[in-house]
Amino acid sequence: MKNNTTFTSPYDFEGRLPLRQAIPLGLQHVLAMFVGNLTPLLIICGACGISSSDPALLNSLLQNAMLVAGIVTLVQLFSIGPCGGKVPIIMGTSSGFLGVFNSIVAQMGGGVIAYASVMGASIIGGLFETVLGFFLKPLRRFFPPVVTGTVVLAIGLSLIGVGINSFAGGNNAKDFGSVENLTLALIVLVFIVIFKHFCKGTASTACILFGIIVGYIVAFIMGFLLPHTATTIVDGETVEFTKAWVLNWDLVRTSDWIAIPKLLPVKPVFELQAIAPIMVMFIVTAVETVGDISGCIEGGMGREATDSELSGGVICDGLGSSFAALLGVLPNTSFSQNVGLVTMTKVVNRFALACGAVFLILCGLSPKLAALIQIMPQSVLGGAAVMMFASIAVSGIQLITKHEIDARVVTIVSIALGLGFGLGSNSAALSGLPNWVSLIFGGSGIVPAAFIAIILNVALPESRSSQKH
Repeated sequence: MKNNTTFTSPYDFEGRLPLRQAIPLGLQHVLAMFVGNLTPLLIICGACGISSSDPALLNSLLQNAMLVAGIVTLVQLFSIGPCGGKVPIIMGTSSGFLGVFNSIVAQMGGGVIAYASVMGASIIGGLFETVLGFFLKPLRRFFPPVVTGTVVLAIGLSLIGVGINSFAGGNNAKDFGSVENLTLALIVLVFIVIFKHFCKGTASTACILFGIIVGYIVAFIMGFLLPHTATTIVDGETVEFTKAWVLNWDLVRTSDWIAIPKLLPVKPVFELQAIAPIMVMFIVTAVETVGDISGCIEGGMGREATDSELSGGVICDGLGSSFAALLGVLPNTSFSQNVGLVTMTKVVNRFALACGAVFLILCGLSPKLAALIQIMPQSVLGGAAVMMFASIAVSGIQLITKHEIDARVVTIVSIALGLGFGLGSNSAALSGLPNWVSLIFGGSGIVPAAFIAIILNVALPESRSSQKH
């Protein structure tokens, strides 16, 4: 029987693509966020002592993190009632909560109980953000393009440093900044540009995926030509280490093919000292999600996000975070890395992104498949990340410049970015204020930039030219 399926463009959100095109386009989204999706969990589990005391629990949590990201992404793409904005957003474990989580864990002395308190607070905080999502429409006037554009610009600028860290080998690499790491990342970046601008069809639209595949191949060849180990001096002693670009095939070989995820691997504990600061962070997360969706729609579709898209996206953010906590996973929010990928490639096709979400779910069910992605050298990811993250900043600029740039807009953006990134990069400036202020506003330029932009937008009178719009 003849197949009458009509295929459309990858730049059409609701169109249908052939699997041979949709799978690689979705897979590149997974590759872009895979390490970032697991890193926050590794950091907090390390702070709680779970990494060393209960490695089996850690493996279970990492498995659940991939499963949750895939499920919540599907809800965001297709929606279930009011939950989900039907927007081309990939969901994943948020790193924005790390400062608050680390402080809570330190105050509670670490251990599984501290992690359980974080889970309990995340359940409450996620429900709180869900309520905010339902009331987002009347609050929309607080998020005009100058505010959302400033938030998107702040997100992009804050991520560029993360991309450069990966470009040089990753924060924990003992050979950070080595010639091998920089060369590998540069090769990936060059090939992405070649695929994007000198090729056509799938090779162009899936340029990130093909660039990363080239990175795997080059790293594999380097493994035959260059030594795998080097030495460094630690506390006066010579220590041998494995270089960051080396592919760890042993991890793939020893991983199981199938493993069933566990519900409530950590029983939640509800502590007020954890709930209060995390609820504040969920307000910030709602603002970031509005910025992410605005940047994604503007950069990928060339228009402003609608009220229903923003409201459904924030509701999915909140309920997704509560659902994640039931599986022992940190809050699940819109992933800025993938916003950068959408704005750079303009590929917004829901079916393609859903293929990526299904692959994440399969990774959650198959540790061996997950391990194949997990061994990706950070410098390979960094070669793609630098370009993707910078494109987020460009989307923010496009939002800000959507209307006339007058003195009011210049003031809002200047003060928000100046104070926001000044305080975010120098948290010691807030040392004389209460600890909760440093927790919320220190360490990231996104949070203070967002709050300052919102306040100035309300406080400063609109110019006559702005009122015409």
